[in-house]
Amino acid sequence: MTTTGPSSAQDFVAGNKLEGRVAFVTGGTRGIGAAISRSLASQGATVAAGYSRNVDKAEGFRADLEQLGAEASIHQGNVASADDCRRTVGEVIERHGRLDILVNNAGITADARMLKMTAEEWYTVLAVNLSGAFFCAQAALGHMLERGSGRIINISSLAGQSGNIGQTNYAASKSGMFGLTKTMALEAASALAREDRLDPFGIGVTVNCVAPGYTTTDMVADVPPKVLAKVADSIPLKRLGRPEEIARVVHFLCADASGYITGQVWGVNGGLEM
Repeated sequence: MTTTGPSSAQDFVAGNKLEGRVAFVTGGTRGIGAAISRSLASQGATVAAGYSRNVDKAEGFRADLEQLGAEASIHQGNVASADDCRRTVGEVIERHGRLDILVNNAGITADARMLKMTAEEWYTVLAVNLSGAFFCAQAALGHMLERGSGRIINISSLAGQSGNIGQTNYAASKSGMFGLTKTMALEAASALAREDRLDPFGIGVTVNCVAPGYTTTDMVADVPPKVLAKVADSIPLKRLGRPEEIARVVHFLCADASGYITGQVWGVNGGLEM
């Protein structure tokens, strides 16, 4: 089995696909979120990274992005709180003057078999993973529609497509993102159409979803090597994904030239969900 650690500065390959754009990435200072923040920054975007607790780590991440030449800010909040979602989106717009890209990446797990899962474990995971994505998108979408352009990317999971033992709450929250994505995509297009603002040559407002498979992040760092080897063997490409491989799909969907892609779920899983 071949594995690679989380994204680093070595993965920062400069481009200009997102030059002048402002992106807000929830849970954007660690794991897949950090890789997405770096990837968007590498394409010229100003990155606002959301985080929940570790101020020092968030400040360090912001400094790392700035050392790479990116403009960056950090925004603390609890995505399970509708008020915090509205506040942080508002902070980004106030700080940077606009919001072009929202990546709903923040997520948690609280694993237990269904018959042993507590009400708190169920509600907490749904509040962060699904309701948080809804409230952040709700706060951002009006701004994007007013400007006539924007990108919303929801980060789901293979678990939402195929289920996973011990993760009823997590799988349900991630599967819920599919319906959320498709409905928001329809409503965004419909809103622009009603105002006769669907410019065939414009950027438009699109909403898409990326569903990663097993990926080398801190969440799998403590998994026994024999278990990881078994997981990798079940994947057609015989390895786990790398965070930057997820991030690359996200920055592709955020580009101006991806304006004809909306309401879609992009699986990045080494062929596991075929």
